[in-house]
Amino acid sequence: MSSSTAKPLLIGCGLPAFARITAEQVPEAIPTLLRELETELNGFEERLQSTTQLDWEGVMEPLQRIAERLRWSWGIVGHLMGVCNSDRLRQAHGAQQPAVVAFSNRMAQSKPIFHALRQLEASQASGRLALDACQQRILSAELRGMRLRGVGLAAIPRGQFNSNAQRLAECATTFANHLLDATAAWQLWLRDEDDMAGLPGSLRQLLAQAAARDGEPEASASSGPWKLGLDLPSYGPFLKYSQRRDLREQAYRGFVSRASLGDCSNWPLIEEILRLRREQAQLLGYANWADVSLAEKMADSLNGVTSLLEELRVASYPAAQRELADLRDCARRHGAAEADDLQPWDLPYWAEILRRERFALDGEALRPWFPLPRVLEGLFALCNRLFGISIEATDGEAEVWEPSVRYFTIREGKGHPNAGQAIASFFLDPYSRPGSKRGGAWMDVCLTRSRSADGTPVLPVAYLVCNQSPPLADTPSLMTFDEVGTLFHEFGHGLQHMLTTIERPEAAGINNVEWDAVELPSQFMENWCYDRPALMGLARHWQTGDSLPGAEYRKLLAARTFMSGSAMLRQLHFALTDLELHANWSTHSGESPEQVRRRIAADTTVMAPITEDAFLCGFSHIFAGGYGAGYYSYLWAEVLSADAFAAFEEAGLCDEAAVQATGRRFRETLLSLGGSQHPGMVFQAFRGRGPSPEALLRHSGLAAGRQ
Repeated sequence: MSSSTAKPLLIGCGLPAFARITAEQVPEAIPTLLRELETELNGFEERLQSTTQLDWEGVMEPLQRIAERLRWSWGIVGHLMGVCNSDRLRQAHGAQQPAVVAFSNRMAQSKPIFHALRQLEASQASGRLALDACQQRILSAELRGMRLRGVGLAAIPRGQFNSNAQRLAECATTFANHLLDATAAWQLWLRDEDDMAGLPGSLRQLLAQAAARDGEPEASASSGPWKLGLDLPSYGPFLKYSQRRDLREQAYRGFVSRASLGDCSNWPLIEEILRLRREQAQLLGYANWADVSLAEKMADSLNGVTSLLEELRVASYPAAQRELADLRDCARRHGAAEADDLQPWDLPYWAEILRRERFALDGEALRPWFPLPRVLEGLFALCNRLFGISIEATDGEAEVWEPSVRYFTIREGKGHPNAGQAIASFFLDPYSRPGSKRGGAWMDVCLTRSRSADGTPVLPVAYLVCNQSPPLADTPSLMTFDEVGTLFHEFGHGLQHMLTTIERPEAAGINNVEWDAVELPSQFMENWCYDRPALMGLARHWQTGDSLPGAEYRKLLAARTFMSGSAMLRQLHFALTDLELHANWSTHSGESPEQVRRRIAADTTVMAPITEDAFLCGFSHIFAGGYGAGYYSYLWAEVLSADAFAAFEEAGLCDEAAVQATGRRFRETLLSLGGSQHPGMVFQAFRGRGPSPEALLRHSGLAAGRQ
């Protein structure tokens, strides 16, 4: 790696030098890297073909080193595309992506590597090679992955497969860029006080800050002007609190029609992605892309998935109907003209009013009790309580891509034989940056637990990314309760990545964990937002330091299942639409993807989508992410996570010794074992039995809705 030393994108190990990485380096660094990797791969293949007795170290370790060098460098580029998007970076990424995809396909379709893996498998089966259970699982996954990447295809279909793969990668990137651009392009200027009716002070400040960044330097929260965008920290509260129904409608129509018109339209890309995925599946010998997806999932069949989803739909649909009726009744009590003609842009507004009436709970008024610094302290204290770890800020020990990004180190806690020893680290990028940072929240891998070539331990490092409300003037980021839940969710992903004890990187952390089980730790952590000791440990007023009043905690607890039928039905709508598109849609099916979505909506929504609703054009999870034919994973894993949390309930949440003992067992199984075992076995090791949906339905208040 002689060319690597002076070029930050080519170092290939350790923490990225973000302060020295620029978009201009990508066009030089990535081709250099690919040339080096091609040479290394060629030499590796030659050694495999000339060696008669292959072993694990001679096959898997070189294979992992090549894959990791590519993941490290190209992963940095992909990470920056999500958090620091720019025209120059897009151009550089787009120019290099075809070569990266081509090399990945070349490696995945290598006959010498495939034959070597098959030889390892045969040697293990005959007893000539002793592999432990983790190695066997890694080997099986590698072989399956190569088959799904086309290693068994003849030359002509392989050429078509690779061409399709190139185009699919381009489509996914373009889809994401269209959505980012469409979100950033929409704006609504509010210049009169009447336009601001009902909006809380924090939102007025946020919209004034947006106006100040966009040509109105004198904008203020009190006098305006204000600029509304479609980023969730602005758009979500606006729909919830604005008394101006006409403005809510404008914002809603703008949001649901994103990336559906003009040069940014994702409609053609949706059909192309679905068509190409179906072609890929059929080239591989599968009927459709859903079958390809399930080949690598915990669920064993499409029928098994749809049966679970139907069980949840039957429980949630009547509840969602009752909830809509409750909103209409609420609007009537207030004499609202729209009471008998509620529209989608009315639902968040009336849901908030009903929530205040029913529980005397004002979510916006709770923000002062959730300043980000204090929330982090409480989250870290909970992790110490459950998992026996300590977390400390180590800003300055790693270069960051944006000044507000933080860096933290995880150590073994008091009482552990290695107390104080560093075991992992993570970056935290918490704030929304419309126009340069994609929406949503996610965890991604910076470094995976492993050992370097000289045997030195490599500690795991995670990226944790959210899009919450940024600080305003001298006020810290004051979080909504939902934003607290999002932070806990992403931190759960991070914990599985960072607390793994598996040192084989192919199965460490989230690697080799079936996609429909990977949400278990993240959704599990959300439950602790309702645990009294955990919540009261992080909810303190940012100015006075006072704890959240007990009455407010009881209100949050009482409101936990508010509108839960609608929330569950929404997820079911997404999941069933995704499966139907990837299992049954084709260019010859007689329906457009949007018509499929609206057909599914008949049984999964209680208010039909409006004409302009182009939800699919913003469904980046399945068209620009890894959830194609796998969005059901959120609900599948929610069954697992609710059942896992039920173990703490059964042990006794008021029994601190029992909580800690159960937490350590959770760490030693679900957080430690990564992808070294099938997730069903890992769950069994923690829970003592297989999973049940009972806890999820009970937590959601939907158990009574089952038939």
